[in-house]
Amino acid sequence: MRRKGIRVVGLLLLWATAGYSQVESASFRLMLNTLLLHSVPETSVQSAAEQFSELVFLDAREWREYAVSHLDGAIHVGYDHFDLNKISGLDLGSHIVVYCSVGYRSEKIAEKMLAAGFKNVTNLYGGIFEWVNQGRPVFNEKGKTRKVHAYDRAWGVWLNSGEKVY
Repeated sequence: MRRKGIRVVGLLLLWATAGYSQVESASFRLMLNTLLLHSVPETSVQSAAEQFSELVFLDAREWREYAVSHLDGAIHVGYDHFDLNKISGLDLGSHIVVYCSVGYRSEKIAEKMLAAGFKNVTNLYGGIFEWVNQGRPVFNEKGKTRKVHAYDRAWGVWLNSGEKVY
């Protein structure tokens, strides 16, 4: 009986974390699972990349981070001074992916958007760090770049590719 209970608990844990195995690093995944509330739908880097042309990307980082690099065509909305007026031109039914460095700030912005009536808003699980870690391109005003704002040295440990900028 005890063995069956252990097996059931193991299966439940596997099921509960299966949706969050969207990042390549197990330690990064563990950190994200404790940091994020998972209060909004999440999308993986792979899924976002496959649907890239059909999505609107919103960057929830601060301007200095966005200026270093961002996803191609992403709209800067920020976090500290986010205001729904910044996205007043977007259709409430647009397919929107919000991202930040790892997903915490973008989760909070996505919550506000869903509360305001947006229907198809997701959080990029692992943020721009995972985007770059999986070899996806980022851009600045000059074009494609390897530079990524790593926020600070503590958070920069999760950025394993690209050139870190602080």
